[in-house]
Amino acid sequence: MKDFVLPDLGEGLTESEIVEWHVAVGDRVTLNQTLADVETAKAIVQLPSPFEGVIGALYAEPGSTVRVGAPIVGFESADAPAAVARNPVLVGYGAPVETGDRPKRKARSLPAAASPEQPVFVAPRGAALSTPPVRKLAHDLGVDLELVQGTGEGGTVTREDVRAAASGAPVAVVASAAGDRRIPIKGVRKATAAAMVASAFTAPHVTEFLTVDVTRSSELVERLKAAGERASMLAVVAKALCIAVSRNPSLNSRWDETDIVEFAAVSLGIAVATPRGLMVPNIPGAQGFTLGALTEAIAALAAKARAGEITPAELSGGTISITNVGVFGVDAGTPILNPGEAAILAMGAVRRLPWEFEGQVALRDVMTLSLSFDHRLVDGEQAARFLTDIGRVLVDPATVLALV
Repeated sequence: MKDFVLPDLGEGLTESEIVEWHVAVGDRVTLNQTLADVETAKAIVQLPSPFEGVIGALYAEPGSTVRVGAPIVGFESADAPAAVARNPVLVGYGAPVETGDRPKRKARSLPAAASPEQPVFVAPRGAALSTPPVRKLAHDLGVDLELVQGTGEGGTVTREDVRAAASGAPVAVVASAAGDRRIPIKGVRKATAAAMVASAFTAPHVTEFLTVDVTRSSELVERLKAAGERASMLAVVAKALCIAVSRNPSLNSRWDETDIVEFAAVSLGIAVATPRGLMVPNIPGAQGFTLGALTEAIAALAAKARAGEITPAELSGGTISITNVGVFGVDAGTPILNPGEAAILAMGAVRRLPWEFEGQVALRDVMTLSLSFDHRLVDGEQAARFLTDIGRVLVDPATVLALV
């Protein structure tokens, strides 16, 4: 038996979760054939086979977390040197890793009722029996399998059981006497929590607020849509942010211990709520995008993130971020900085409110902007000028000609 260990997937990650196996014990696999879907703290990636051979053992069950360097697959035979195996190098995940022979492990065997194409792993005490596709479905829908009583053969949890639990329909659940529910902290949520704690206790956060009349920006979006163009209020705010960065470069910088790095380009992070947790994919070179291009880029990133198809590269290298809390009906907040960035802008809900306009009170579209920034990099005056520049664009988009 020759073991294949979980490779270093880069980005400073030390562990990954097995989402779904694409192979079973006894399968013959070819070089670079997908072995499993693996979830890191940033994305779900496909793990290719490092060599050809017959699967003799699967050492991890779907849903389990595996440390980098731990064996995950045992090969009965492989077309590779006996002493050295090259772990696969996924795009952007660093250099190959050499590993020596590891002690042989007893291969897991499938239960007699299962087929090689649909393995059912022996679950730990208290956990539900299910197949990898069902576990993945539960993962995508945010259903805790340990709380679902399976209706399949031998108590196996089926797809219907998972969908019923996700829809809120009455299902039999396994819970503690007090009715508590325990949700494992892992994947994106675990990484996000660690990053937010590190950010909050490393960078001195300050938040400033500005409420502005965005009626003309709302009208601009509607006119563009009527003309068949792509436009959204989020894209308008993003464009205004990029313009404001060109006038206030300290907001697009990073604290590098011995130096302050002011970036020449804007790699704009867009906060996206997904079933796996909060993600912030980036749009490199956002300052060069037209309003229509920004609208399309934001929509594409959000769709990929929610579908679990975002790549680690798209989640790295951001310089400043924006989050749209307005879509949840929230007016304002104090967003926490994405680690390593100087600022994050939250845009609130657009409200139709009585507002002073041309010397009279009129119903206008009003929005509150919340800007959190790292006070090591940005002082209050710089943040205020930046926020005011964004507000000027939103109040009257035509002022762009005076700002650029």
